[in-house]
Amino acid sequence: MSTFAPTRILVADDHTLMREGLRRIIEGAQDMRVAAEATNGHEVLAHVRRGEVDLVLLDLSMPGKSGVPLIKQIKEEFPRLPVLVLTMHQEEQYAVRSIQAGASGYLTKESAGTELVTAIRRVASGRLFISPEVAEQLAMNVMPGSHKELSHKSLSDREFEVFRLMVEGASVTDVADRLKLSAKTVSTHKARILQKMNMQSLAQLVRYAVENGIIGDAEGSHATQDEAP
Repeated sequence: MSTFAPTRILVADDHTLMREGLRRIIEGAQDMRVAAEATNGHEVLAHVRRGEVDLVLLDLSMPGKSGVPLIKQIKEEFPRLPVLVLTMHQEEQYAVRSIQAGASGYLTKESAGTELVTAIRRVASGRLFISPEVAEQLAMNVMPGSHKELSHKSLSDREFEVFRLMVEGASVTDVADRLKLSAKTVSTHKARILQKMNMQSLAQLVRYAVENGIIGDAEGSHATQDEAP
């Protein structure tokens, strides 16, 4: 009798349809199965701490603790547990921050249908799954003077998360609800972001994000009205 054990995967995404779609793809492969599902960072950590999974398939944007801070916490507690990020964000900056935080791979939801199984197998085997563009960015980050230092790179992981949501059109209240923070805390983050990036308004942040490929023109065009901190 075979002793083969499939890779146990935690699917972490706050959208039911996305989780169902990922489950169908995963369960179509004999060497892997969905062992647990999570809709927020608290549930992710609970499943991981119970030792239920061999790999975390993690949406970058979930309610509460998520994204890079969640990746860092998972890797601090379980350094050998592979994390494969699955996100709608195609920009290399999100991928670079995820990999630097300890993720083993970065896959966009757009390409999940064709690349998910391959990515899971690669990450489960201890290797990285990243695009050539992300690999180039990672290499450039360790080469002093090889590229212009962009001001958003001075932001902390939490500040970058707030910055990303705001330039995509989220209000202070929206960001607070999404990240489970107080509006006052988000306003403080906003003020620090503007100070660190030497800018005066949300409209300037949006223009910067468009010019540097963090969001597209269509994404950011509606986020031009600044709010009071």
